Amino acid sequence: MAKGIIGRKVGMSQLFTPEGLAVPVTLIEAGPCRVVQVKTAAQDGYEAVQLGFGEMKEWRANRPLRGHFARAGTKPLRYLREIRVDDAGKYQVGQEIKCDVFRPGERVDVTGITKGRGFAGGIKRHGFHRGPMAHGSKYHRRPGALAAKAPARVFKGRLLPGHYGVERVTVQNLEVVHVDPEKNILAVKGAVPGPRGGLVIVKEAVKAN
Repeated sequence: MAKGIIGRKVGMSQLFTPEGLAVPVTLIEAGPCRVVQVKTAAQDGYEAVQLGFGEMKEWRANRPLRGHFARAGTKPLRYLREIRVDDAGKYQVGQEIKCDVFRPGERVDVTGITKGRGFAGGIKRHGFHRGPMAHGSKYHRRPGALAAKAPARVFKGRLLPGHYGVERVTVQNLEVVHVDPEKNILAVKGAVPGPRGGLVIVKEAVKAN
C-alpha cells in the first residue's frame, strides 16, 4: 500500500553514522496529519486519501470547509492534499497519520515548491555562458540573437530571461535516515525543494531499488 504524509521543511543538518561518516540530511516536520476524506474507485473513480495538516482557527475557514471538516470529525486544518494509494479502504476518516509510517532505510519522493528568485537572466536561469568582460566587448550577459532574419519572429521554447523559481518539483528516491515520532521529525538524505518552512509532500518512492 502506498504511503504518504504532509510536512514542513525545517532546514538542513547532518547526522553521523556509526562509522563516523557525516550524512547531509533535510529535517522535515512530518505530520501529524488527519484523514479528512477517503476516495474509492467505486464511488470516485480512483483510490486516494485526503490528508489535512496544520491546525488553524475555525473562523479562518469558510463555511463549506467548516462543514467538510465537521463531517470528518476533525478541527479545521490549514492544508489539504490528496495522496493516491493502492487501497483506500484501509484508511478511516479521522485517522491520524504520523511520521512513523516511514522507517529508516526506506526510499521516498519529496515534492515541494522551489524558492522564488524573481526575474532572472539567462545565465542564472538557464546556465548560459557569458561573453568577454573586456570594455570593448559590449556583450557580457545578454541573451544573444533570438532568431534568423527569415522567420521574423521568436521560435517557441526559446530560452530567455524571465521568472525563475516557484515551480512544483519532486526529488525522487531519497533515503530516510532517521525518524523521531515524538517530535514528528523525518530526516532524509540530501536536499529537498523549497525554503525553510515550505510545505512538502513525502510519499513512498515509485522508483525504489
